[in-house]
Amino acid sequence: MSTCPICDGVGLVRVVDAQGRWISRPCRCQEIEREERRIAAARIPERYRDCSLDTYEIYHGADPSLAEALLTARRFVEEYPAFTAGKGLLFTGSIGVGKTHLAVGVLQRLVRERGVKGLFCDYRELLKNIQNSYNPQVNTTELELLKPVFAAEVLVLDDLGAQKPNDWVWDTVALILNTRYNDRQTTVITTNYADQPTAAVALSDVDRAAREQTLGDRVGDRMLSRLAEMCIRVRMTGKDCRQTGIKRARFG
Repeated sequence: MSTCPICDGVGLVRVVDAQGRWISRPCRCQEIEREERRIAAARIPERYRDCSLDTYEIYHGADPSLAEALLTARRFVEEYPAFTAGKGLLFTGSIGVGKTHLAVGVLQRLVRERGVKGLFCDYRELLKNIQNSYNPQVNTTELELLKPVFAAEVLVLDDLGAQKPNDWVWDTVALILNTRYNDRQTTVITTNYADQPTAAVALSDVDRAAREQTLGDRVGDRMLSRLAEMCIRVRMTGKDCRQTGIKRARFG
C-alpha cells in the first residue's frame, strides 16, 4: 500500500482552526481506508465490483421500466434511512436486464456514502453452504453462516428463487426473510421470476412444467406476501444485454 502524500502515512494532518491555532485532524485517507474495508466486508463478487448507479447504461430504445428502475434506485439511496422505513427493494425481470447491477449499485452507494454495513449474498450459494454445514466434517455451522446475513444493515439477496423449491428451502427462506423483517433490516432482492402467486387452480405435472413459474412457485405464497411488506417492487422489462451485446454492467 502506498503512503498517503498528504499525511505521509501518519493518519493526521495539521491545519489552522478558526482561532488561528494549529490543530491536528484525521486525514481523508483514514476515511477512504475505512470505506474500502466496509466494501471488502460486503463481499461483492469481483464480477460486479465495478457496478454502480452511475455506470448503469440505458440503451437506445430500451423499455421505459429500466429508466424508472434506475430512478427508483437513486431515490431509495437518497431517502435512506429516514424515509425508507426499513423497506428494501425487489428487482424483478428477465435475465440480463441489469437487476444485479442496480442492486449492487445501491449497496455500493450506501456503504460508501452512508457508512452502512452491507453484505452481498448469492441465494443459491448461500443455501448450498448451509446444506454443507450439516456435514459433520465441515467446521462451519448453519448459525455461523446465517449470523452475518441477519446482522447486515443492508443485505443484497441475489437471484431469489433460483434453487429448486422444497420444504427445507421454503423453511430456510422464511427464516431469513422473517428474521430481517422483524428486525426492520433493509433487504434488496433480485429475481428472474414474476412477483405473482402460485396458480389458483390445480395443474397436472405436465401443465405445471409447461407453465412459466412465478416467484410464488419458487418461495411460496406466504413469503411472497411477506416480500410485499418488506420491499418496494421494481419491475424491469428488456432484452438480455449479455446475449445481444448491449453494454451495461462490466461483466469482466
